[in-house]
Amino acid sequence: MDKFDLCVIGAGPAGYSCAMRALDFGKKVLLVEKAKPGGAGVFNGALSSKTLWELSESYKVTKSLNKGFAVYNSDLNYQAVIGEMRNSMLEKHAQLREQIDYFCRKGNLTYLQGTGKMITKNIVQIDTNDGNTLEYFAENIGLAVGSRPRKLPTLPIDERTVVTSDGIGGFEDFPKSLVILGAGVIGTEFATIFSNFGRTKVYMIDRADRILPFEDEDIANVVAHNLEENGVTIHHESNFEEMKIVDGKVEYTISKKDGTKETYVVEKALISIGRVPNVENIGLKEIGLALDSRGYAEDEETVTSIPNIYAIGDFTADIALVNIAEMEGRYAAERMFADKPDFEMTYNNISTIMFLNPEVAGVGMNETQARKEGIGYRVAGMKYKFLNRAIAMRNTDGFFKIIVTNDDDMKILGLRAMGAHASSTIGYVALLIKQGLGIRQLADLIHPHPSISEGIQACARMLLGKSIMKPEVFGGISCYSVSAEGKVTDHNPSDRYNKSKTVLN
Repeated sequence: MDKFDLCVIGAGPAGYSCAMRALDFGKKVLLVEKAKPGGAGVFNGALSSKTLWELSESYKVTKSLNKGFAVYNSDLNYQAVIGEMRNSMLEKHAQLREQIDYFCRKGNLTYLQGTGKMITKNIVQIDTNDGNTLEYFAENIGLAVGSRPRKLPTLPIDERTVVTSDGIGGFEDFPKSLVILGAGVIGTEFATIFSNFGRTKVYMIDRADRILPFEDEDIANVVAHNLEENGVTIHHESNFEEMKIVDGKVEYTISKKDGTKETYVVEKALISIGRVPNVENIGLKEIGLALDSRGYAEDEETVTSIPNIYAIGDFTADIALVNIAEMEGRYAAERMFADKPDFEMTYNNISTIMFLNPEVAGVGMNETQARKEGIGYRVAGMKYKFLNRAIAMRNTDGFFKIIVTNDDDMKILGLRAMGAHASSTIGYVALLIKQGLGIRQLADLIHPHPSISEGIQACARMLLGKSIMKPEVFGGISCYSVSAEGKVTDHNPSDRYNKSKTVLN
């Protein structure tokens, strides 16, 4: 029986990064993947959906009639759009395979396509895609089993008429109408994508009083307003009752807050109600690996209840993001083979992007989280309309909001950026949060001009009472504090917090 220092099951972002980091330590690695390297980070997930968003944004701008030019009679073909999406996936997949092939030739890495199953805590059975059954011994196991869209038995998901995110590429054309069940990130992103292209009437079912319930109300309200301006109908505060396929179309029923029921007929439906880990038939119960009630691994910084087995990526109950998966994969390899990991795995400075209209980027806490945890904080906010770069772009839809501790240190708790280029502005704030620094360092930076990131600097200076843009003069610039008990006080820092000003609206 061949022996390895590490066997990684799953070559998505977590498994791939774990295997590659182990190679840095000169270890002999077995990497197993049932489909293609990249996982949901490349296929039917992050890269694919973001490619569609970028294409939809380009199309929306091209069709814009308010930028001093207009484009008429543009051709829009769904299969061509999906073809571009597939090209992006294949481009990234080729990069991953090139590196795998290189290390396989060197002899450091063995790569098998198939499914892995735990026989003991060290022995893995591989059923290869070409029909062979093999067994290997590994000192350490990395479980990067990934996840899949959550389904319910009451939903008629056939991945043709009623689809999950896995089935979007199977549409023959832009559907004339589409209902999306689920108003979280994935559902809202696809509502943005299809409404941007303008060929699909989109409906969203939202049982809460607003979409994106985990985000701050000001962000959720802007996103909802822009979706509705783009023709999306949001069924607010509506409970999903039933969905069925009738004569090749989707018939769904919702109940409203007042108790009345409404039934709609659309061409297609997208189910976006979360994801579940792939834990079936891989021997976890048989070897006694502890899982929680939802099927996620019970782990302590990637180490499971069996010390030589590590859970990484979507198999953990942490945030299911590519950057988190890669961090966990690298960290697990360092726990295995280094005397001590060379970085601390923290989640308080995680950077996120939501590809909406406009894009939303965040790092650290938002106000919703701070209030839930009873943390007092201060906020400074500024709309994009005061930023020269946004003015030059003729795109001033958006704002910055920085959140700091409600004390003299004013350490950075979080940042939310909404608007064009938002995702390009938050990286260094994540570093400041990790280092436990405050806004003084941020305020002293000299940003390039004109740039969107100048808005962050302006917010930091506002909290220090030395911004050249004054909240007492302009609407759309705000500064306020929230006590641990939730009491809101509006401030003008340059006047020692004595004047009141309306909060960003």
